[in-house]
Amino acid sequence: MQTEYEPHAIETAAQRHWDETQAFQAVEDPSREKFYCLSMFPYPSGRLHMGHVRNYTIGDVIARHQRMLGKNVLQPMGWDAFGLPAENAAIKHGIPPSRWTRENIAAMKDQLKRLGFGYDWERELATCDPDYYRWEQWLFTRLMEKGLAYRATATVNWDPVDQTVLANEQVIEGRGWRSGALVEKREIEQWSIRITDYAQELLDAIDQLDGWPERVRAMQRNWIGRSEGVLMRFGLVGAEESLEVFTTRPDTLMGVTYVAVAAEHPLAQRAAAADPQLAAFIDECRQGGTSEAELETMEKKGYALGIDAAHPITGEPVPIYAANFVLMGYGTGAVMAVPAHDQRDWEFAERHGIPKRQVIVSADDSPCGIEQQAFTEKGVLRDSGPFDGLTSEQAFDAIADWLAERGLGERQVNFRLRDWGVSRQRYWGCPIPVVRAADGTVRPETALPVRLPEEVVVDGSGSPLKQMPEFSALPNGETRETDTFDTFVESSWYYARYCSPDCDSAMLDERAKYWLPVDQYVGGIEHAVLHLLYARFFHKLLRDEGLVDCDEPFASLLTQGMVVAETWYREDAEGRREWFNPADVEVSRDDKGKVVGAVLRSDGEPVHFGGIEKMSKSKNNGVDPEAMIERYGADTVRLYMMFTAPPDQSLEWNDEGVEGAYRFLKRLWNLAVTHAEAIRAAGATAGSGEGLGEGLGEAEAEARREVHAALKKALFDYERQQFNTVVSACMTIANTVSRLGDEPPAQTVRREGLSIALRLLAPIAPHVTHHLWRALGLGEDILAAPWPAVDESALTQEQITYVVQVNGKVRGKIAVPADAERDAVEAAALANDNAQRFIGEASVRKVIVVANKLVNIVAK
Repeated sequence: MQTEYEPHAIETAAQRHWDETQAFQAVEDPSREKFYCLSMFPYPSGRLHMGHVRNYTIGDVIARHQRMLGKNVLQPMGWDAFGLPAENAAIKHGIPPSRWTRENIAAMKDQLKRLGFGYDWERELATCDPDYYRWEQWLFTRLMEKGLAYRATATVNWDPVDQTVLANEQVIEGRGWRSGALVEKREIEQWSIRITDYAQELLDAIDQLDGWPERVRAMQRNWIGRSEGVLMRFGLVGAEESLEVFTTRPDTLMGVTYVAVAAEHPLAQRAAAADPQLAAFIDECRQGGTSEAELETMEKKGYALGIDAAHPITGEPVPIYAANFVLMGYGTGAVMAVPAHDQRDWEFAERHGIPKRQVIVSADDSPCGIEQQAFTEKGVLRDSGPFDGLTSEQAFDAIADWLAERGLGERQVNFRLRDWGVSRQRYWGCPIPVVRAADGTVRPETALPVRLPEEVVVDGSGSPLKQMPEFSALPNGETRETDTFDTFVESSWYYARYCSPDCDSAMLDERAKYWLPVDQYVGGIEHAVLHLLYARFFHKLLRDEGLVDCDEPFASLLTQGMVVAETWYREDAEGRREWFNPADVEVSRDDKGKVVGAVLRSDGEPVHFGGIEKMSKSKNNGVDPEAMIERYGADTVRLYMMFTAPPDQSLEWNDEGVEGAYRFLKRLWNLAVTHAEAIRAAGATAGSGEGLGEGLGEAEAEARREVHAALKKALFDYERQQFNTVVSACMTIANTVSRLGDEPPAQTVRREGLSIALRLLAPIAPHVTHHLWRALGLGEDILAAPWPAVDESALTQEQITYVVQVNGKVRGKIAVPADAERDAVEAAALANDNAQRFIGEASVRKVIVVANKLVNIVAK
């Protein structure tokens, strides 16, 4: 056995063994309990960052642990390969997005392999491969046939420079995130999928997601946003038309003093035809955002249409305004405004001098004035005619019934969730499989896949597919759709395709029913709503096609914390900040670790501390995983990631902590090297090395008790996925067995302790444990070793040591029989010579016994 710990040689050899034996190839076996462990697949940007490393290490630890428990484990990996970054890179480098993407996939695959992740690479997939996306095209054609996919006009964010739709998140201060152009709101035809048809089921099933964090479940409930209210009709004064409005607060109806409609509403459009100022205001509204968050923070603006609505109860005329805070795509595009009881309406009324009519007061006579702000709580109605004196809850029913009886309204359930617009005017995406006839009718494409041309130059001026008649022009005057799918479509079902990646006759086959649902999903909290909600929706679509037989895709979800690090900067005369990597900064700290100064190593000049933030390119505080692996080896990086913080909490990067992880692995190696021959000899006489408690001396028995106590805690921590304390338990075991002597009984306990520590560490630091398991003669392959079990008899103590305190200060120790009664423990403590010396002439007022730990004598 080599004496020096050489991680690169050890890791290369272990990875070669896993490859040669196909150690992680998953095969369906109905006779075995399966475990499907999946980490969210990466976008192939070209390089892993530390967030990737943490995410995938957590998933690999879970998968390896479950494998060692004897389960049939599937852990695949693939690539979320379509998307805008590839187009931007293609523009920058002058190469097709496909080439850039596939080169990056090859580079990142090598990085993942170097970290020793136990993936079944036979199941690898990339969403840009036609063999993959042909099946989402097939599913879309099925949704068209069912009426679940449709084309309709929608209000979108339009970038006039990039000539494409932007998601709300891609609009920054009213401008396109890439082009910087002022974004317009535009009405265009979009393909959408009716996720709203599944809204109630998606909402109800959240309560069954017991393995999900409550925070994520709450975010999904809020995003779906079920609300019960009343859809009512306001007449238009002097016209036969009516205006539909939905409200969740019919109890405030008598306080309506105006109605607001979206700038795109037909009423606003008609009025604008004769009013240039209104037309200009509508154009201004087109520059605004389309997200609820933007609407909440923007200045509330409006313009009176010169049209009045008739209040549905009193008939009183109510002015109608076009307002920038109403979206045509939400609800009916019109809202009733109650300034006294809604803060947004209150702010708008203040700006436009509209009256505020208070019709709700507090039920307990607490202050409820509306001079400074709206009173938004529920309460008791006043100035509401026949509804005076009713509580808000009673008025909901009474007003809903009154309107229904007169044909002016009805109860309705609404959802905040909108249908999923899946059209993107991008090139690098999955083509939408639709053909348009010369007469404008559309039909599903039948010859699948519709292949995306790959040798294409992208210049940023819209999708090149629109300028490619060889793609879009078909016989008989038909044309092919040139929009591509939102990339969330690909990531909404990839987890299922891993189960049958080589099936060329169907989207999924029977193997999917063996592996699904995913037992453990690992990914960031930032995906709590969109990706996870879309994946849940897609799973129900797959179920309704008979492709899967479970209702939810992910049984358990772990949202890992971010990797954060210090930031350092200098500021120039204009206030612009230049950020420096922490590795380039020399920091001075006081005795408590607080920063007292820092200079840039290259010039010795001061830099400023910018706080601790998520690793990012913009703050230049990232750490290159490749450099860390090159310096310390993959096991050290993995161990550090698991030891520094629990998986669901942020991990603050610290170079000294990495050094500490490396030192522990070297210490473990040296311990094994020092005692390798004796351990192998002990194994020849002791069999498995476990359950060997008989005939041990006091020191060996105590060491064995400590080993099994640490094991018991580690097994518990594995079940709750607290891997940082698992590592602590392994360190405890290593320290315990390192103190033992060289006698045969000590070597037997050392062998057992190391065999336990190596198995506990195997999921976390798989390379070094693979090597040491063999070198110590513990077995051929640690992956096939049985998971360690606690020997409860080892935890039995004949004596227990108590710390003795006098008035809270430690004054001695006593050893008493393990079954000693409390009185005997007290008596032994009081009889302790050192305790008596500190009690002296004082009288003992109280004796506090903490079972199996300490005795505190209170004397005055």
